[in-house]
Amino acid sequence: MTWLPILLVGLAAGTLGGIVGFGGTTILMPVLVLSFGPKAAVPIMAIAAVLGNLSRVAVWWKAVSWPAVAAYSIAAVPAAALGAHVMVALDPFILDLILGIFFIAMIPLRRWFLEKGWRVSLAGLALAGGAIGFLTGIVANTGPINTPFFLAHGLVRGAFVGTEAMGSLAMFTSKSVAFRELGALPDDIIMKGLIVGSSLMAGSWIAKQFLQKMDESQFRGLMDILLFVAGASMLAGAFF
Repeated sequence: MTWLPILLVGLAAGTLGGIVGFGGTTILMPVLVLSFGPKAAVPIMAIAAVLGNLSRVAVWWKAVSWPAVAAYSIAAVPAAALGAHVMVALDPFILDLILGIFFIAMIPLRRWFLEKGWRVSLAGLALAGGAIGFLTGIVANTGPINTPFFLAHGLVRGAFVGTEAMGSLAMFTSKSVAFRELGALPDDIIMKGLIVGSSLMAGSWIAKQFLQKMDESQFRGLMDILLFVAGASMLAGAFF
């Protein structure tokens, strides 16, 4: 594939990720695998995700909940580095299967949390960060797992997108550093990641125009749709 279709898909992925905080990797990873192979696609996506999350933080800087970021990142950052080191030891079929089921199960679970009025505390975010950070070190796409925890902490729309992006930025930076130490992030891979990441950054700015026009019910409904799509794609990847 040429760079033009990769960047166009990256722009669409960045726009989607900028609206709901995840989904960009689900769209972009198959294109990166097709273009560069699975071995190179994961570290390229790690670099691109750093830029994508950085741009979402910049767009929603004033809405970021810094206590939530600190609680989440304190466990997520070391866990992501650990996950990157053990990535080669796990069966990707089992992991895709578990994550796919989990994503879909999050749809009714999120609605149940909302109906009961349950909130995830800062301590709960720290526990979630440790588990999700470890998984993020192993696979490319764990963004949807963050969703119910940050939403249950009371964050929506711009506050959710900006806060989730800051937590993810810390994780993907840690993951990228670990890849570099392991020799999986040579200069050419970094350059490709930066090019792909530039399209994600552009998408984040486009997304702000859409997100500002959404109300909370529309935002949560879109979340449910994308959680289902992400889960179905993980299940399809496990079997096919």
